[in-house]
Amino acid sequence: MSKPSVSIPGTTRFRRAFTALLLSGALLAGATACGSEAGGRGGRGEDVALSVPAAPAAEVGAPEAWRAAEAAEVAALAEPTPSTTAEKQKFAKARFVANVGLAAGATYQWIIKPYQAGKFKKGAKGRTFALVKAGLAGAFAYNRLKAAADNAKADPLLSKAVAPLTAGIESLKGLGTKLRKGDASDADLNSLQDVITGVKGAGEGAGATVTDKVPSLSQLSGG
Repeated sequence: MSKPSVSIPGTTRFRRAFTALLLSGALLAGATACGSEAGGRGGRGEDVALSVPAAPAAEVGAPEAWRAAEAAEVAALAEPTPSTTAEKQKFAKARFVANVGLAAGATYQWIIKPYQAGKFKKGAKGRTFALVKAGLAGAFAYNRLKAAADNAKADPLLSKAVAPLTAGIESLKGLGTKLRKGDASDADLNSLQDVITGVKGAGEGAGATVTDKVPSLSQLSGG
């Protein structure tokens, strides 16, 4: 037997629709009131905070762990750590060559070259800037030569060759200030060149041949 259809009177349908409309309006009004109340606290217009479940501890810590691992890997590639005696000596020689090369390059580019061009003379165009760069180069060369002397200690042959030159390296300590003030003499510059020549010769005799490398101005300022 077919189920008889039930006809809903039009009045009933109208009441239901009207009731739904009233409920919708009430909900909208309530949401607006809540928002207004939250915005009016203290006149600061604070937003209503939604409660969001905290992420699991494993998920929070994972990015930090990844970053730490990546940083360690980059550091290892940039500055390898030798383990055997042979590796330590080879590494020391490489660092020695790099440091002396930078000291020599800085000395020629920012001190000897402008000096020979008359840039340090009173009244010379660009003298102030030339002296500033020369002062930075002098301090940089001293620091790199000291570092090279420390590098040499890890290799017996290189250490023996460089040891007699450490006093000459130390005598360059105040050269950067002299150059910056325009007080460096010909004797000071000759002494600088003699020290660098001597250190390069010592390196070559110990199997650590040095090639000059000109540092950038940013490297100079970093020492």
